[in-house]
Amino acid sequence: MKVLVADPFEPSGIDGLRATGCDVIHDPALQDEALAAALAETRADVLVVRSTKVTADMLDAGNLGLIVRAGAGYNTIDVAAASARGIYVSNCPGKNAVAVAELTMGLILALDRRIPDNVAELKAGRWNKKEYAKATGLYGSTLGILGFGHIAQEVARRAQGFGLDVVVWSRRFADLGAPDLAAHGLESTRDSQVSTAPTPQAVAEVADILTVHLALGPDTRGLVGADLLGRLRPGALLVNTARAEVVDHDALLDAVRDRGLRVGLDVYPDEPTTGTAEFSMPLLQEPGVYGTHHIGASTEQAQEAIAAETVRIVRSFMDTGRVPNVVNLARRTPATHMLVVRHRDRPGVLAHVFEHLSGGGLNVQETENIIFEGAEAAVARINLDGEPAAALLAAIDDGNDDILSLQLVAIQGA
Repeated sequence: MKVLVADPFEPSGIDGLRATGCDVIHDPALQDEALAAALAETRADVLVVRSTKVTADMLDAGNLGLIVRAGAGYNTIDVAAASARGIYVSNCPGKNAVAVAELTMGLILALDRRIPDNVAELKAGRWNKKEYAKATGLYGSTLGILGFGHIAQEVARRAQGFGLDVVVWSRRFADLGAPDLAAHGLESTRDSQVSTAPTPQAVAEVADILTVHLALGPDTRGLVGADLLGRLRPGALLVNTARAEVVDHDALLDAVRDRGLRVGLDVYPDEPTTGTAEFSMPLLQEPGVYGTHHIGASTEQAQEAIAAETVRIVRSFMDTGRVPNVVNLARRTPATHMLVVRHRDRPGVLAHVFEHLSGGGLNVQETENIIFEGAEAAVARINLDGEPAAALLAAIDDGNDDILSLQLVAIQGA
């Protein structure tokens, strides 16, 4: 199997891929037309990327079966185009959670104590203890968290260590009812109360500090906008180490200027895709706004964990055809009926079934064939996008002596 790695990647990951028997091509400079050309030339089976964009044109140029995002988010990959071409997209969720949580807490501390400004004044030869001795402190304040994935949970645990009260909103709570925070290691203590809120707005109304840990999607794009920002108290802190597009940066600039919000950012709209480049935005020039260079996951610990997970995904794909952490399989298909076929484990049985289903204008959405001990018999479960006619079922049953029984089941909720 040929693997093209088109971003900087840990040597341990390259070695691990080669140890599985993969032919590995590592060119971290590949982007845009150059990447499309490399995919066409190498005919790679697997593409591994970090921040490099993957477009539909690139997919058309190559022969990919799998794209691995060596990280958690996958918004730089045209997932819809991959799905339309039958290409798996996988990621490495949770492997960078501790690293991003640590940076989040670092930004919160930096904002509260104005650490970058302290350092800049001393480097400039100015002693200004009178100014920088002013700080609120974190203990007893309320940290509002939007989202409750791996990173948010790690942030919440660390926040409790600082004596912050934690209030969480997540879409999963609306589906599951009252969340069991204790199952995630979060319980109220003498110094830190943990609770949930019904809406993002409700979190903002009680938060002294708001930190964003949401995936980007239609429901979250621009969610942190003028209305939500207007519910934060003047002088509140806001940190975003998730996705830039979740925040309305024009509204955030207004909130910084008009209401004194202090902001820590690790992600930005239209940020450079290369390691070094010119970059500026008005928000970053405002007092009380600190930025880092999209480095949330950039610790050696996180990158080693991501490399190991990437190797595991590729090995599973190569050895079993199954893809861990796949993000683009349908959660629900057009299937309305399941045809259950008990049959002798003989050649041609399923070919007979599929030929008749095709002749009846029925499309197979999913299928599995399970062999009983001894390999004498098997059962196939075939999900169909319609109900087979009785005559079609009779033709399937009567046309092959190795079919033991047929059962048609309506799929609930279809």
